[in-house]
Amino acid sequence: MESLITALDSFFSDFWWKDVLDILAVAFILYWTLLLIRGTRALQMVFGLVVLGAGYLLAQGAEMSTLVWILENFLGSIVLVIVILFQNEIRHALALVGTNPLTGSNPSEQRRVLDEIVRAAGSLSNRRIGALVALERSTGLKNYIQKGTGIDAAVSKDLLMSIFMPFSPIHDGAVVISGGKIAAAQVFFPLTLNPRLEKILGTRHRAALGLTEETDAVVIVVSEETGKISLACEGRIYSRLEPDELKRLLEKLLAGENGQAPKSLIERLRFAGRS
Repeated sequence: MESLITALDSFFSDFWWKDVLDILAVAFILYWTLLLIRGTRALQMVFGLVVLGAGYLLAQGAEMSTLVWILENFLGSIVLVIVILFQNEIRHALALVGTNPLTGSNPSEQRRVLDEIVRAAGSLSNRRIGALVALERSTGLKNYIQKGTGIDAAVSKDLLMSIFMPFSPIHDGAVVISGGKIAAAQVFFPLTLNPRLEKILGTRHRAALGLTEETDAVVIVVSEETGKISLACEGRIYSRLEPDELKRLLEKLLAGENGQAPKSLIERLRFAGRS
């Protein structure tokens, strides 16, 4: 018994609180980094570096001297390689740390953004101008953003209206809103393959459902044929929305309440898609 107590005392005397803090800090940085690069081509590059590291270990075990020499020289400059390959992600991460590291988005700014989106949807609906607007949540949409036309501008009704006007060169496709800004326009999403959908749903609605089946994004659709406003989330679409209903749905969905729409609205709205 005394030997056990002595062993425990020795263990805890060596296991300082600084070690625990060190482990937690590294784990947090790794987790945050993975969140940052999720949904981007950077994740594929990370996988490539892991494959190279595994190849280096295998080459050492197989005593392949030439391959070992090549990989040693490459991996010896790994810090410089990472800086070059991930310069955009590093710049974005430093910007996040410098502006808003932990507290999340400004509630007043989020309300302003939602107001501008709802006002734009209402105006587009009245004029029967088709539109598709995706709001990024926890799942990154950078792989879609990178294929569109970069904008990186503040969200405003006028800008959204000008993008979706039929004479605009970038009116086709969708607008993606990320980080409280219009990140890109002319973005194209995968179409849903759900055979249970109503045949009257057009390409915009099917693209909205396709994106929400793969991510947790919220997508607003304005029909060009009918002018009706719809909202897609989690592979389901809420149709025939009035602007005030759209705003209430967006506020609920973006408030982090399990991604569920208000039950009072669910009972009144028509659904299409998965039951």
